[in-house]
Amino acid sequence: MLFKRSFFLLACTAATTSAFAPPATNNNVMQTMRFSTETQAEATSQKEAEAELSPEYSAAFQKAEATVSAVLKDTKPEMLPGLVHFCKEYLTAHQVSNAKNKDEKSSPEQALNRILEGVQYGFKFGMGPEKFAFGVTHEALRGDAVKEDGNTIDFYEWGTEFFRGLIDKEDSKIMGMDNLKQALERADKGENVVFFANHQSEADPQVVSILLERAGLAKDAEKFYYVAGHKVTTDPLAIPFSMGRNLICIHSKKHIDADPETKGVKNRQNLSAMGGMLDRLKKGGCILWVAPSGGRDRRDLESGKTPMAPFDSKTLDMFRLMGSKSKKPTHYYPFAMVTYEVCPPPDFVEAGVGEKRNFRFTPVGINVGEEIPSEGGLEKRQQFNEKCCASAQEEYIKLRESIFPGTAPDLE
Repeated sequence: MLFKRSFFLLACTAATTSAFAPPATNNNVMQTMRFSTETQAEATSQKEAEAELSPEYSAAFQKAEATVSAVLKDTKPEMLPGLVHFCKEYLTAHQVSNAKNKDEKSSPEQALNRILEGVQYGFKFGMGPEKFAFGVTHEALRGDAVKEDGNTIDFYEWGTEFFRGLIDKEDSKIMGMDNLKQALERADKGENVVFFANHQSEADPQVVSILLERAGLAKDAEKFYYVAGHKVTTDPLAIPFSMGRNLICIHSKKHIDADPETKGVKNRQNLSAMGGMLDRLKKGGCILWVAPSGGRDRRDLESGKTPMAPFDSKTLDMFRLMGSKSKKPTHYYPFAMVTYEVCPPPDFVEAGVGEKRNFRFTPVGINVGEEIPSEGGLEKRQQFNEKCCASAQEEYIKLRESIFPGTAPDLE
């Protein structure tokens, strides 16, 4: 009953935000929030993160804060600071977006509606009696009530829309288009494609969708399967976004080793997930996105730059083995991403779930490298792994320099 009352409060608040006046232009916002072309350490400084909200966005934030506080102050007060920060970051980023694009979707009332809806979905599906439980494989929930046990919410479109206003489309980049189209055409022919990607933010799947839409490849974006770690299927705020994606749900080695008592269970779940993935590969036409590093790229505190985390050779070996076992032609491509700025992660890996969320209005990008040929033999395997990592690194540096000149890390 308490959760239902919470949802009602959030829904009512979201429905009444149209009374806000249109957003005022703030010419100082872009200078305050846009990332410089110097180091990311400067770009993510506290000063930039605390841009002053205009009266309209400030009113929206106050309404969000009051609504969240009313729901949580007596039930989950420990969650309140993080959610208030979540709301302010989102509204601040949309103020910057609206100052540049004058888009109704970035207006204070629209942004407020989305952030409260995100919190509402987090409460409903991320905790409490209706918490959503993921299997080892998961098909995106698209609002088909007949096929999805009464669900009428298109979580794919909702999650994509949530991040759309944060993307500076004018300055975003899609590179390696010929390689991307080649890969997708092969998938259309029933062959498998594995994209070995670096991972920079929680919004990576949504960024892929937004950029592929821009390239006229929206339907292809919907077909991606993402290899997902435990955080995106257990963190209350992340769960609704994950519900809208095709997932292969695994436990990373770090997560498995963190608790010896559950190691056996997690290993069995991973084996089951690999079985589910192999079933999809055997059908052919499967598009897999996987981050062989096992986590997000982290900022170097000394240089302020964000190097690409190295790929794990055992992970690369496993996906090559799965491709071989599928008995279907399987192609492997490096898939570089620059998304760190849109949702900057903590500088250090944090145990558990519930990390502080940050949002920025920023350009993003993807760069698909040439196919990495897969051949048998130990020596060929080592060459394949080295080539995958080196190629992804090269494409990442080219992409980052194209978007943020002077911020690319040195090539190791």
